[in-house]
Amino acid sequence: MKIALFGTSADPPTIAHQQIITWLASQFDLVAVWAADNPYKEHGASLEQRSQMLELLISEIEPPVNRSTQVYRSLSSRRTFESLITAQKIWSDSEFILTIGADLITQLPQWYRASELLDRVKLLIVPRTGNKIEPTDLQRLKDLGAQIAIAPLSTPAISSTAIRNSHSIQGIAPSVATYIQNHNLYSINNVLK
Repeated sequence: MKIALFGTSADPPTIAHQQIITWLASQFDLVAVWAADNPYKEHGASLEQRSQMLELLISEIEPPVNRSTQVYRSLSSRRTFESLITAQKIWSDSEFILTIGADLITQLPQWYRASELLDRVKLLIVPRTGNKIEPTDLQRLKDLGAQIAIAPLSTPAISSTAIRNSHSIQGIAPSVATYIQNHNLYSINNVLK
């Protein structure tokens, strides 16, 4: 079984995240999504809130993705290597494809046990507007043992950071926008009224 692993800060999850999840569901046997506390970022919502928003985001995908695409909270960890170890216990004898945005390419070599992680997964990089994929950065990952593929996917130029900074709901799915408003997150509540 080929399993796409997609851990994301999702702070908040956007329609770009939704597009990635939809594409992954069309390509792999199972898509395991989780909210992660990225140690390189500050978060505006709790891990629990971001997990709930991811679940809402997935529930809005049309046509509905199958049950094999869902949020697996047990995979949430500050370290992707630990998420992978948990996934290997749940789905033994599976092939794992770690999905990351192009913005994480230069950060990945500093991740906890990066070379061990890259030895155990295939790496799928999703292009991201504003983040050029440099051959030297890819070579650095290959030197750590990465087998790399670039997703043939073009997502909207929407970032969670831009949403938080602009206090705008532009690029957020309706159920996620409602959740944000109901929980007074990201100072967006005043914008929605």
